[in-house]
Amino acid sequence: MQPALFDTSIYISAFRRGDDAALTLRRIAADSPLWLSAVVLAELYAGAGGRGLRAVERLERDFERAKRILVPSLSDWTQTGRVLARLAVEYGYEKIGQGRLTNDALIAMSAGRMGVCVFTANERDYRRLAEFRPFHWQAISL
Repeated sequence: MQPALFDTSIYISAFRRGDDAALTLRRIAADSPLWLSAVVLAELYAGAGGRGLRAVERLERDFERAKRILVPSLSDWTQTGRVLARLAVEYGYEKIGQGRLTNDALIAMSAGRMGVCVFTANERDYRRLAEFRPFHWQAISL
């Protein structure tokens, strides 16, 4: 089965649903080996507090133990810049729009390099990123 990872939008939706979040996410990925993007981890830490912080720490610990944290490489960073430049030309994105897409692009480029499918609730941005750098992704909602 193809490896999978959830972008931040999916984790946030799952955390808001409550205690069944892990079970819900596991059902979505079925038998796929599940990865955690370091970019997603940073976004989750940035927005976490209280119980949310403990949940993110547990998530990091579990994925670190499994050795399944996907960290963007230098080529992922440079590919991200190239894709964002092409998006700016094609869609007229201003710098603020490119900045907003940087994290999603890093997730997409690193997942594409590793053959990992990204599950997201952010269909519009991932669809546009895939126009310029093919990678596997799937839009879902919880």
